Amino acid sequence: MYKEYTMNQLVLPLDLEVRLQENDIAFAVHDLVEQIPDEAFEPFWRTTGCPAYHPRMMMKIILCAYTQSVFSGRKIEGLLKDSLRMMWLAQGHEPSYRTINRFRVHPAVSPILKAAFVTFRCHLVETGEIDEEAIFIDGTKIEANANRYTFVWRKAVEKYSAALVEKSNQLYDELMADQVIPEIERESPDALSVHELEEVAARLEEAIESLNEEIASTADVEERKRLRAKRKEPRLLRKQAADFAARKRRYEEHMAIFGTRNSYSKTDRDATFMRMKEDHMKNGQLKPGYNVQIATEGQYTLAYDVYPNPTDMRTLTPFLDEVETFLELPAYIVADAGYGSQPNYTDILERRGRVPLIPYTMYRKERKKKWRENPFNIVNWAYDEESDAFTCPDGRRLPFSHESRTTDRDGFTREFRMYRSNDCGGCPLRDLCTKAEAGNHRRVGVNETWEEQKYMTRTLLSDEKTGALYARRKTDVEPVFGYLKANLGFTRFSVRGKQRVKRELGFALMAVNLRKLIAIGIGGSAKKGSGHRKSVTGPLFLLKRFKTG
Repeated sequence: MYKEYTMNQLVLPLDLEVRLQENDIAFAVHDLVEQIPDEAFEPFWRTTGCPAYHPRMMMKIILCAYTQSVFSGRKIEGLLKDSLRMMWLAQGHEPSYRTINRFRVHPAVSPILKAAFVTFRCHLVETGEIDEEAIFIDGTKIEANANRYTFVWRKAVEKYSAALVEKSNQLYDELMADQVIPEIERESPDALSVHELEEVAARLEEAIESLNEEIASTADVEERKRLRAKRKEPRLLRKQAADFAARKRRYEEHMAIFGTRNSYSKTDRDATFMRMKEDHMKNGQLKPGYNVQIATEGQYTLAYDVYPNPTDMRTLTPFLDEVETFLELPAYIVADAGYGSQPNYTDILERRGRVPLIPYTMYRKERKKKWRENPFNIVNWAYDEESDAFTCPDGRRLPFSHESRTTDRDGFTREFRMYRSNDCGGCPLRDLCTKAEAGNHRRVGVNETWEEQKYMTRTLLSDEKTGALYARRKTDVEPVFGYLKANLGFTRFSVRGKQRVKRELGFALMAVNLRKLIAIGIGGSAKKGSGHRKSVTGPLFLLKRFKTG
């Protein structure tokens, strides 16, 4: 059950709504949340216990607070007491900061936010704000809510783990040689597991207990001294074995948390250390953060996600999978050169049937005169199709040698046709042409699929229509990050954990969307009075009041 909450009931004081400006952002927040289907709020329904605050009301006050650059739960609670728009949206309710914080990180908020973005996009399509011709993708790094000095590095863990394996094996071999404990059954001869190290410690404890019993059973002083001296070494070895087991378990936990990453923060284990653009000390300091990816059109965010890896190239495929849960992909996928790679081109072309307007990494460099006239680039060499051979600048032939395949860590396979010179001996251009050691000859590999994709990219970016579409990228997606960080002031997350961070990002990006829509709709008008309609009808989120003319 819920506490009584309705937007149509008379609530004192009477002038809260009429005191808001006609195009106040609170009306936009109210209209948007009211259009979210009731099914999205069902997970919050309870039939027992104290009636809960209505989730629509909680969504409204949090979203409205984010539009005012207020991200702290305590400050949001404060706004409910002194902000007219917040009082009107809450209709007299004043949830505590604990309730606000619990709600915005609740897992059931995720589908509500997704429904809000879908509803908002439907409004943009209905009003002609976007044409659904393309989506523009880019990423930025935002600092996590984590201590900057609680880092754990994969290389350090691997280094100390390898040293621990060597020391534990040495300890076990010494115990076997001195027959201090009986031999144990090992899973692997290379390294002792945590369970095996704990078993070694337990066997040493048994040996110590046996010596204790002998000490207690003898009255001879000299014998007791001898037994006590004999007990010292097993005690030290037991402590060492227990320490090895604890460290082994800790290193395994570290490696499990790393996954495919090279670092993580102890404060927020999902955060990875990255280089941020906001480097006030100018020392390249690494900070814990998240790689935020967004898809926009018309400078409105249509989909979003967060990733722990600092580079954009490996995020495109999973991000497009996430985008497809928000909307149907348009004909063109536009992104910068940081996303240009053969796996990404192949995924967009073959799996999704879309056109990538994404320059590859070397696109700009290959257009320069120096590159085009460099005689040692294989693209500038003469190629004989009949004999399938290249001719180098010194006139020597490089015939086809063999086919080769490489598979990267993500499982993507590239196929190459390898060409090799029969003799580079005595070539006056050898030092300029190859870095191969003496006795080895120049070899080149040609990835035909990659070359075809590069040719397609150059053609698309040179075409008038698609080239103009790509040129829109800088003025479409990048300003959104400027609005988010500079205008909204959202430069650091307030919550911890990837899923919680994603939910907070959803509130922040929707706040940016609403602020932009209001700014465009107001057109400088600031009339007082209640232009707000009493009921919201129709299937879409309509903001006709914004068209004030």
